[in-house]
Amino acid sequence: MLALRRWTAGGVCQSKVRLDGKTVLITGANTGIGKETALDMAQRGARVILACRDTTKGHAAADDIRHRTGNGNVQVKKLDLASLQSVRALAKDIQENEQHLDILINNAGIMMCPKWKTEDGFEMQFGVNHLGHFLLTVCLLDLLKKSAPSRIVIVSSIAHKHGRIHFDDINLDKDYKSDKSYSQSKLANVLFCRELAARLQGTGVNVYCLHPGVINTELTRHLLPNWALKIVGTLLMMLIKTPQEGAQTTIFCAVDESLANVSGLYYSDCAPKTPAPHAQDDAAAKKLWDLSASMVSLAETQQSVG
Repeated sequence: MLALRRWTAGGVCQSKVRLDGKTVLITGANTGIGKETALDMAQRGARVILACRDTTKGHAAADDIRHRTGNGNVQVKKLDLASLQSVRALAKDIQENEQHLDILINNAGIMMCPKWKTEDGFEMQFGVNHLGHFLLTVCLLDLLKKSAPSRIVIVSSIAHKHGRIHFDDINLDKDYKSDKSYSQSKLANVLFCRELAARLQGTGVNVYCLHPGVINTELTRHLLPNWALKIVGTLLMMLIKTPQEGAQTTIFCAVDESLANVSGLYYSDCAPKTPAPHAQDDAAAKKLWDLSASMVSLAETQQSVG
């Protein structure tokens, strides 16, 4: 059983690199793998910005991280990825108040929720998991380029393999299924990584996407009733990752020296993996970029990234 537990724990980031003087922004960093990632970045000496929807929980997480690491340079910023206005407000704040941004980690996400809509009328999972991060990333690209060499890390999922981008019904108004929506949003993450990396060639900004593993976090709260989650959680505790284990590939992509000249690839268990064939479709990646830019009303000057 111990051997099985070690196997399910997956890869571990071995890099000891320090991040003193570096600034890291992590979305959804008040809980789960986001908080564990923030803790690791703080331990390495970085200035860490927790971008959270719930700032009360964000401040509690920041206090805990400061206490555990001795790093007082941990900040909390408001970010609701279901609101394009909130995304733009955070991007403006960062642009005006941060001298540099060395690592952007698009970690926040929602999974298998009912048919909800964002403030701007988008299907919730596509809106939060992809569109909000798409807009935030593009708005921060000038600062990331100024800070090069810098990195963008996008947390996706193995669920992208079951996904399809429904270009003719992107909000799934005709046929909404929570798993169908989630898989679409996670495929969008991988395609976004691919297209963004192509557009950023030669800028010193590298992009990575990843599957963190099957993890025991709050992300699964819409899958089963609480009582069922407790039973299943107890039975599967030996087969799923802890948040600390689940954060390892994110940390690896953010800091490992071996990735300094690599961009646009997909990772799992701290190693490059081959994503699904439809996640390697350059035409679909460009089409998704153009659609996303239109949906978030991206300025023409921002659309021509590179």
